[in-house]
Amino acid sequence: MHIDASGENGRGTLFVVMAGWRKWVLGAWKIATEKAELILPCLRDTVERFGPPCAAMRDLGRAVTPALNDLVSELGLEIPILACHQHFLADIGKDLLDSDHCALRDLFRRIKVQADIKRLIRELGGKIGLQIDDARQTVVAWQGMVDHAYQLPPGKDGLAVVRTISQWVIDYNADASGLGFPFDRPYLDFYNRCMIGSKAIDAFLRIPSDDRKVTGALKRLGRILTKVACEVPFRHIVKRLQRRAELFDELRDQLRTAKKLPENETVADIDAMRKRLDDWTVSLRELRPKRGPAQDTRDAIDIILKHIDVHGENLWGHIITLPENAPSRMRLVSRTNEIIENFFGTIKHGERRRSGRKNLTHDFELLPAEAALVYNLNQPDYVSAVCGSIDRLPLAFAQLDKEEARRKEKGLPSQKMSNLDKILQLSTSSLSSADRHVVRTENMNQRIIKAARSRAPRVAC
Repeated sequence: MHIDASGENGRGTLFVVMAGWRKWVLGAWKIATEKAELILPCLRDTVERFGPPCAAMRDLGRAVTPALNDLVSELGLEIPILACHQHFLADIGKDLLDSDHCALRDLFRRIKVQADIKRLIRELGGKIGLQIDDARQTVVAWQGMVDHAYQLPPGKDGLAVVRTISQWVIDYNADASGLGFPFDRPYLDFYNRCMIGSKAIDAFLRIPSDDRKVTGALKRLGRILTKVACEVPFRHIVKRLQRRAELFDELRDQLRTAKKLPENETVADIDAMRKRLDDWTVSLRELRPKRGPAQDTRDAIDIILKHIDVHGENLWGHIITLPENAPSRMRLVSRTNEIIENFFGTIKHGERRRSGRKNLTHDFELLPAEAALVYNLNQPDYVSAVCGSIDRLPLAFAQLDKEEARRKEKGLPSQKMSNLDKILQLSTSSLSSADRHVVRTENMNQRIIKAARSRAPRVAC
């Protein structure tokens, strides 16, 4: 059982429970906010409908953790509660790197390195003018030179080379893996490109171009990058950030995240991974300086060890023994909550394509929870269980409408919104869309204002 919730800007929170192996959405609910008391009834409803899970996968959220613990405690069963390895690493990485990475970003912004380089690029582009296509071809030819003559060509071709070097420096996002911070450290990549660019410019200036304008533009770029190379705070922050990033990358290597597809992992892989992490943790405790000036190293190691102590128990238990009548006696649970994270990504991508809007706050607030169940129709075994085939789907919906009409004729309450759905909307202080239609009315404004202006006598307490 994979569980997670997603919304947009704190609105329209959609909580979903998925069957990890079948990739079915077992249940979906709109909750006003992520709170344990709102999540637990959803988990109970899922267990009531489908039975207890053989394992449960969650992130490290403060709401889902106690809700899932309470559910397992109520069931009285030994159900492994697994923490997502990706979220585990992300939490440690943010605690380790966020402060220094933000300081590095602020330092770049304070001395305006990127802004100065962009200004230079615009000016060089204006000087090259309509001959930009020809200049690009010259740059491509210059890139392919295999000799060690670093002299830049004269004229607009040389300006185009300087422009391309400048663009390369600020194109640091090309070094990212796409996983985002803390797995990618964009401003550390920017610093590295500035340093490499500065050294390359020194090489290009050893044999100056015959064109003074080209040499002048190259020197101007060099002066911009020198502010990074010579600024003392840069060196201090980067040294600390690199030291912590190395520790984080070592930890990530123990869990081998993003190095092997989950479906290709074996029981032996999981056992070896756990042993590697245990051995690395022991060595990390021994490596921790007990005294001396290495305060930052101590703090970094303590952050990692604290997370391992807190979440270590939930990092393992992925090997599930199946009943004797199952095709295989053993099966692995995914080490991450990626299946449900990707599911939310698919929903949001579809909503953006449908609406053409980047901000989905309003769309997600109006999106019914049942929309998540529609994606089950992509699973052939689900379609077979529900209605036999897609061709029989209209008949299945017609039967539901018929049952709803029959309940209406008998004066019975509609099943379109269950009591659980109503409780999920009431058990919060957040202003839901249903409440907003009642609260944000002119009559409500007038009623409150008139009461405030009335001179009715106060009642003694």
